[in-house]
Amino acid sequence: MPDPLSTTFSALADPTRRAILARLTAGEASVTELARPFDMSMPAVCKHIKVLEDAGLIVRRRDGQWRPRRLEVAPLHQVADWVQYYRQFWEHDFDHPHELPESSQGASEAQAQASS
Repeated sequence: MPDPLSTTFSALADPTRRAILARLTAGEASVTELARPFDMSMPAVCKHIKVLEDAGLIVRRRDGQWRPRRLEVAPLHQVADWVQYYRQFWEHDFDHPHELPESSQGASEAQAQASS
């Protein structure tokens, strides 16, 4: 079973699923409401929703007969934290590799030892 971050990235890799998440930023919605803008079958939309649920990106609530979905932000925080760590590398001047940020030096040494 993949780690949660990989599952989240996999779920976010599809533009339909990203569009579903974008819709949910406006508030809860039923599956029918989520499916409306897409030119695909309801079972296909349900598969996308299931992937998002399995990744923890959306949750289902029960309100009588209505089962709305809502956005769950915790996995997005994990993605943001992961990206934030790597931001230092794309913001750093790589023309001076001897001046890598301190947190990367240990990783670089570990990679060098692993490849030898």
